[in-house]
Amino acid sequence: MDVLGYDFMIRAMLAAVFTGLAAPVVGTYLVQRRLSLMGDGLGHVAVTGVALGLLTNTSPTWTAIAVAILGAMLIEVIRERSNGGGDVALALLFYGGIAGGVLITGIAGQSASRLQEFLFGSITTISVDDVWITMVLAAAVMVIGLGLGPQLFTVAQDQEFAKVAGLNIRAYNLLLAVLAAVTVTVAMRTVGLLLVSALMIVPVATAQQLSRSFRATLVAAMGVGLVASLGGLLLAAWASYDVPGISPGPTIVLLALAMFAFTWPLGAWLRYRRRQRVPFNELPPLAHHTTGEHPHRHGENCGHAAVPHGDHVDYLHDGHRHAVHGEHYDEH
Repeated sequence: MDVLGYDFMIRAMLAAVFTGLAAPVVGTYLVQRRLSLMGDGLGHVAVTGVALGLLTNTSPTWTAIAVAILGAMLIEVIRERSNGGGDVALALLFYGGIAGGVLITGIAGQSASRLQEFLFGSITTISVDDVWITMVLAAAVMVIGLGLGPQLFTVAQDQEFAKVAGLNIRAYNLLLAVLAAVTVTVAMRTVGLLLVSALMIVPVATAQQLSRSFRATLVAAMGVGLVASLGGLLLAAWASYDVPGISPGPTIVLLALAMFAFTWPLGAWLRYRRRQRVPFNELPPLAHHTTGEHPHRHGENCGHAAVPHGDHVDYLHDGHRHAVHGEHYDEH
């Protein structure tokens, strides 16, 4: 059957495209700052925001955004002013956020199935208004994340250098936390609050297998996120005709994980090859020293790393570079 002929699928595809592109943008900076679990912490605290929306009969999306932003700012305050570090702040949000959400949902008289729509995603039931909210917020995250890329990268990579360069570290850290909070709530209808961190982090981990620069990783992660979101949605829609009950959210995450598993062996091989070449690229030119004896005969299949050097090939052995010259070896 043609799943694309339904209005709800068009709405779901639009939400999947924008979510898949925006989530890895923020995830790339979180990975750079070693805060890969921040999405999980914010996802848990956003549950309280959703419950407040259900309790007050207002839009759960906006209340979730407000509570998630407050939680993100709280993380930065705790990270900056306490010795406990970000892991303690995230743990507090994990427990308090989910417990508060479940408690308030019960007070609001809502069933667990109503909350489950936000915990595990319900993209096929997304409304037109929610699609517009998702598109606008996701576009804002991408514009800010890409437009301020150099500043955000500098702060995430080396805060001491960023301070010397005159950047307001606190402001950029808070901005990244707010972007993460917005991204979590944008993606909650796509993959759910409990799985949103996977859509932020797994595409970045996949892109890192094949790319070397930060910019290449960011662009590749957006591509992986797009393929995972849109592909997972379509796979779940087509498979649901034969196996009812398949949810798009988990399918999207599993497809992203499958893409990581597929690229990991290639990435491991590429990293091995790069390590073989690094010593030669980093060593300065040294004088040649002739040695008459050498216990090992280097060749094409000797197992030692080789690199072209002028009109000959050098081999790395015992911390030195050796080159066969006639009946002797030159050491570098």
